[in-house]
Amino acid sequence: MNKYKKEDIIRIVEEEDIEFIRLQFTDIFGALKNVAITANQLEDTLNNKCMFDGAAIDGFVRVEESDMFLYPDLDTFEIIPWRPQQGKVARIICDIYYPDGTPFEGDPRYILKNMIKQAKELGFGFDVGPECEFFLFHINDNGEPTTVSHERAGYFDLGPTDFGENARRDMVLTLAEMGFEIEASHHEAAPAQHEIDFKYGEALKTADSIMTFKLVVKTIAKRHGLYATFMPKPKMGINGSGMHINMSLSKEGKNIFGDSADTNGLSEEAYYFIGGIMKHMKGMTLFTNPLVNSYKRFVPGYEAPIHIAWSLRNRSPLIRIPAVSSNQMRVELRNPDPSCNPYLALAVCLAAGLEGIKNKIMPPESIDGNIFNMTEEEMKEVGIQSLPRTLKEAIDEFKADTFIQNVLGEHISTKYIEAKTKEWEDYCQKVSEWELEQYLYKF
Repeated sequence: MNKYKKEDIIRIVEEEDIEFIRLQFTDIFGALKNVAITANQLEDTLNNKCMFDGAAIDGFVRVEESDMFLYPDLDTFEIIPWRPQQGKVARIICDIYYPDGTPFEGDPRYILKNMIKQAKELGFGFDVGPECEFFLFHINDNGEPTTVSHERAGYFDLGPTDFGENARRDMVLTLAEMGFEIEASHHEAAPAQHEIDFKYGEALKTADSIMTFKLVVKTIAKRHGLYATFMPKPKMGINGSGMHINMSLSKEGKNIFGDSADTNGLSEEAYYFIGGIMKHMKGMTLFTNPLVNSYKRFVPGYEAPIHIAWSLRNRSPLIRIPAVSSNQMRVELRNPDPSCNPYLALAVCLAAGLEGIKNKIMPPESIDGNIFNMTEEEMKEVGIQSLPRTLKEAIDEFKADTFIQNVLGEHISTKYIEAKTKEWEDYCQKVSEWELEQYLYKF
């Protein structure tokens, strides 16, 4: 059932004195974009008549086929609470279409919607809960972000040790005003690191919420004179930021991952879902961990998983099964980071899990000990493999996984490989501070 009809939005815009509506969408690399229209253009926009230049967006289309249209998803209409109270601003998240009315295959939201449709045809609903981590750093005198923080707070610390407590509180209040149900917020393990968790929900709504979440966090941080970054590993020697993804499938509204008769409390579908993800994890990593910097988080000693294994409760493997009741059973994937495009990351997770169910792919035995304490020989004996350790390895693994390529389609696969290969090559050509410190005075 739809939350809004066109006439509802037109009425609210008039009653609330909304002058501008931001039409938001996400490019293939996870950057939020928008076109702002005035209220007098709203009716045409709600009738899918808002055109924009797709050639100006990284990874979209060529100049000769640049005309694209934004189709608003009415249920995503929200008033932006930090904008002026007179002449208010609202937003609507949009899908992207060609002029002939067909969906644009390079729209990440379309990719996720397509996978959700396939799951629905099999009788499944897909629910997701993210755990989003970020850092709050100082801004310099020129208003530019730094990686400087004077706080020394750690996991679950509170003010006055936690310098970001007031900013985090305002983020939570703003998110709540925009319809989020916040379940928890706290200081994370590293100095200046924070986490805000919002309620588990349907996958498309969750992906939309992640994009809104990032915008709110950055906006409120700036109001407090801070810079919020979702960069996975902004500083060496401390924990990086992850975005653990909790996932479950449902049938007729009932969670199907739990089975009280099973020793581990898992259903067959849950085992197969895990098996599918483990099978395709290497090829998926380019989309769950999309930056050169993402792979600097995969360092032993900082909690980020490196090895492709699963376990009940144990936090060292890639996949963990939290200690919850049977009707709340879920699979927690621990390697994604918050720089990922949530639409593409959730799409490949769902696709891999469904393939596991279709082909009854059983995962190997669970690993209940601390993997970080195992030797290479011990891991080899039980068949534990590792995630890609660099962006280049992740690109190569994606190129080798035709299944994940087919999920994303030729357009996104090609554009993504091109862009990420260039990113890796640019990185390799840079001369770092570390190299100067190590070599400049020695050779």
